Amino acid sequence: MASAKRRAAKVPGRRRPAAARSLGVVILSRNQKLHSTRRLTEAALALGHAPRVLDTLRCDMVLGRDRPRLFYRGEELEPKRIHVAVPRIGASITGYGLAVVNQLDMMGVPVLAGAIPIARSRDKLRALQLLSRFGIDIPRTAMCRYRDEVPAAVEMIGGLPCIIKLIQGTQGVGVMIAATMAEVQGLLDTLWTLGQEIILQELVAESRGKDVRALVIGDRVVAAMRRTARAGEFRSNIHRGGEATALDLPRDYAEAAVKAARVMGLEVAGVDMLEARTGPKIMEVNSSPGFEGLEQATGVDIATLYVRHALEYGHARSSGAGGGHLV
Repeated sequence: MASAKRRAAKVPGRRRPAAARSLGVVILSRNQKLHSTRRLTEAALALGHAPRVLDTLRCDMVLGRDRPRLFYRGEELEPKRIHVAVPRIGASITGYGLAVVNQLDMMGVPVLAGAIPIARSRDKLRALQLLSRFGIDIPRTAMCRYRDEVPAAVEMIGGLPCIIKLIQGTQGVGVMIAATMAEVQGLLDTLWTLGQEIILQELVAESRGKDVRALVIGDRVVAAMRRTARAGEFRSNIHRGGEATALDLPRDYAEAAVKAARVMGLEVAGVDMLEARTGPKIMEVNSSPGFEGLEQATGVDIATLYVRHALEYGHARSSGAGGGHLV
């Protein structure tokens, strides 16, 4: 009998049953070497849990009358052995990533960020609509689709110069500044011809070249920094060469950041704000915030706080009614 078992173990292609493995914390990420993914993995290990990074595009979904199933490189993932899933869905794979997140949710796996909140945050206009609806201050924003309506839209947001943004954009890509009406219309004509949807936004003069990034975990801001653009650049993103300094966030800014995350339905969010004369103006809410620059600027162990909250969330979901959401 023992020899038969040994022979069976050597059969090519045979995989260890999913029930024999405890996945613990699952991190959905295209690249386990990315700073934030690596730090989350290290934090989970340090806390005594078994993390596993799954390439989102390698997750195969199977649907039928019985139950939703998920396979990773040929191995079926057993939902009962996943304590919590942490999506780190890149903008370039949003569609497939949302499908995988939905599949996990349908399987009853606690997922730290649901597909609907992620989708809300990725659509800049939808995010701003929701923030505005709940009384959160944002830069004045307009959207139109005909060339002859552009001048009126620019006036409605405070005139020139103004900001032009792609609805789907990340890390400062697709954010432009226009100083004349000819520049505005030229940019819009080009982007519309390429099939892009855009929004026009007021330029908050006192914040030009700088903004605030606050990281919300649960119901509080755990770290914040001010980002300042390099010379000759108006975008302050770290990926665009901006410099970061730690910031002791004023109470009204922290409250605005937490409220913005709650409106989006996100447990963890990077909230970008402008420092206007009237107080904080929320620009964007990021559902998969990178935190390398924030950890370096503040010295806060964000990864551990992130994982601890994910584990608490997973425990709370597992202790509840169970099952997924009908989304």
